[in-house]
Amino acid sequence: MADPGGLATRLLEHEARGLLTRLDQVRPFALHETMVPAAALPYDAQLIIERFLHASRGRLREKVHGYLDWLHGQGRQAGAAEQQRRFVLIRLGFNDVLSQFDLFTEVITQRSEHETGVWLSGLDVLARDALRVDLDGYEQVPAVCYLARGPGAAIRRARTRLPGGESNPVAIIRVPRERMVGSGIASSLVHEVGHQGAAQLGLVESLRGDLARAAGKDPQGCWPTWDKWISEIVADCWSVGKLGITSTIGLLAVVSLPAFFVFRPSGSDPHPVPYLRVLVSATIGEAIYPHPQWAAMRHSWKQLYPTSDLPAGRRTELERLEAAIPDFVRLLLRHRSAALHGHRLGDIWPRRERHPARLIRLHHDWAGDIAVMARQPSSLVFAVIGQAKSAGLISPEEESRLLSVLLQAWAVRSSLDVVQRPITNHAQPARRAS
Repeated sequence: MADPGGLATRLLEHEARGLLTRLDQVRPFALHETMVPAAALPYDAQLIIERFLHASRGRLREKVHGYLDWLHGQGRQAGAAEQQRRFVLIRLGFNDVLSQFDLFTEVITQRSEHETGVWLSGLDVLARDALRVDLDGYEQVPAVCYLARGPGAAIRRARTRLPGGESNPVAIIRVPRERMVGSGIASSLVHEVGHQGAAQLGLVESLRGDLARAAGKDPQGCWPTWDKWISEIVADCWSVGKLGITSTIGLLAVVSLPAFFVFRPSGSDPHPVPYLRVLVSATIGEAIYPHPQWAAMRHSWKQLYPTSDLPAGRRTELERLEAAIPDFVRLLLRHRSAALHGHRLGDIWPRRERHPARLIRLHHDWAGDIAVMARQPSSLVFAVIGQAKSAGLISPEEESRLLSVLLQAWAVRSSLDVVQRPITNHAQPARRAS
């Protein structure tokens, strides 16, 4: 259809030029976010995020200029509907760029909050340490944290699709604000880290193969139920492997809900029934780090949530699944896959370093010395402090004080690592005048 006087074309040109103006207002975070250096993102994560957003803006800018060139050339002969169709596609791309920017804004803006920003930088250190696994070919991806209200944590994994279809360059971990500051925050955070690590190792897919084979040999067993929950259980296993009983106690705090919710069937939810999930976590811990504490944990949990008042059918189903937990955990920890390079899943964790008796010895050896503790791997420190609290050796108040100071110490150290990062200069050194 003809465009009398070119009004439609001018309107679309003005809209496209307006997009360019608004796009120019989306500035790098380094220019408009204020934070103390200790609250800054990890150096590699900040660099990757800024480059990613810069590239997205650049691609969109090229599309807008290309559209304007077309509109001034061949596009003048096109109908108004075709001009509008092409512009709408570009505007959708503009909204995708803003969505990407807003996603990382949520991560970075909290870095300006008093204390919170520094704590988050310390949690970044924990996330990086928790992601580390000593396996050939395993790539350490950058991870950043932010706080959100509510009891649940979540992760937007690296290499998943962002608005617009681009691959997310870093893992973004949401941790619950209500758990700051205590060892329970590590349980939630490392569980989410476990989702990233499991994805990089392809554990969920390979474990489902083992579960299918087990189901073929035992069609009446509980294997289909474990298959439905396997992604969350693998993440719980990662958390227990890194943190020991700190993980299970933290999980217990998250799922301590009214009894109706603790026993309610999960339906299509990939999270296990909370009553069983705590029992699975404790059984994993007992298999990796044998100690009487795990049986005591299971006993206490069952005292908190007795099944005696449940309808007979529901009680029978829970008892059937509970009886199947040991066999399932054996399959889980004996799992081997190509990504594990012949290792069993249960053997990739620091069994000697995280054994409860050794964690208690470390607690006594460190004697609350912040300077000593700040030099240790952060996941080990959380494991020690959580173990000490579980054993009644420190109070919740002392735990919170220690972790607040340690998160600040790790944040400061990580910022100094950036400040001291050597500058790479590829230019030839200038010759001195003779």
